[in-house]
Amino acid sequence: MNPAGNRRRGKDAERALARRINGRRTGVLGGEDISHPLLSIEVKSRARFVGERFMAQAKRHSSGKIPAVIIHILNKPHGQDLVMLELKDFEDLFGSFRKGE
Repeated sequence: MNPAGNRRRGKDAERALARRINGRRTGVLGGEDISHPLLSIEVKSRARFVGERFMAQAKRHSSGKIPAVIIHILNKPHGQDLVMLELKDFEDLFGSFRKGE
């Protein structure tokens, strides 16, 4: 996709996610993509993401539990590790952010 198409795809993802989590898309107006009372949200929209393979592995081994991926970057403290969950599982754990729910 061309750069303009990539920007449009990113904006579309930001709008859709802002609606889903009852946030406000700030885009270029603020430092975060979506303003939310609890979370500072940066949205990335990708055609492919290596983390999908990590999540597929976590799902295969989850045995009915919620699959999660923790990414540790060498030479960084574990407190800075990244945690990846599917949004539906995040909502199940922490409650729905959707309007009216």
